[in-house]
Amino acid sequence: MNILITGACGHIGSYIVENIHKINKISKVILVDDLKSTRVNSLFNLLNNKKLNFFLRDLNNPESLNQFNNVDAVIHCASMTNAEKSFEREKEMYNNNINCLKTVINFCEKKNSKLIHLSSSSVYGKQALVVDENCEEKYLKPQSPYARIKLIEEKILKKSKNKIKFNTFRFGTIAGVSKGIRFHTAVNNFCFRAAINEKIQVYKTALHQYRPYLSIRDSFKVFKFCLENDFFENDIFNALSGNFTVNQILKKIKKYKKKISVKYISS
Repeated sequence: MNILITGACGHIGSYIVENIHKINKISKVILVDDLKSTRVNSLFNLLNNKKLNFFLRDLNNPESLNQFNNVDAVIHCASMTNAEKSFEREKEMYNNNINCLKTVINFCEKKNSKLIHLSSSSVYGKQALVVDENCEEKYLKPQSPYARIKLIEEKILKKSKNKIKFNTFRFGTIAGVSKGIRFHTAVNNFCFRAAINEKIQVYKTALHQYRPYLSIRDSFKVFKFCLENDFFENDIFNALSGNFTVNQILKKIKKYKKKISVKYISS
């Protein structure tokens, strides 16, 4: 099996690459990244593996993937992902993420490749009760430009359901260590601040609110399952490790770092 990973140097992409040997029957892996994140370190000690081939490509160029052939599946991780920063960079994020997805969809249609597309559980916004993938559209309440763009991506991909095989996964907020780790998500940010003895910033109203989280190890299990079982259903699936409150996360951190300082903020 030959696969292509976009955003291969990012938080999730780099973890997949580091663990790709755990997926059965992988013959060749094409790694694509534009390196705008400067996470070149994600490639350290990897490229002596003959199965891995890295290419510097910007998916905003619709022809950026044309040279690749015989790709069985694409794992599309390339996108701008910082929900908080998306308020400042909405137009840039929209253009980048939509253009990149269209490039990947066109590639999959031309090359007959299957696709794993990543969306986000943030499309549900604030909810009082449990919601699932089959909820009515009125219950989708994205609170950020990033989440709104993810919903647009889902709708674009649905239009290609008769042309390619795909899965969309609404991932919970990612937590965990990889070479391309980022610290803008809650758990990673809290752990980093605790480690360097800085105050952990918590929204006053968020302490006891439940949110869905996904460990990066569990995210890898999603990719492994799809590829090994040829599981592509042209549908949307939630993927998370569990629903937790900020307070529960802080208690977990205290088991490893007993003295942490919390600062409650209002915005």
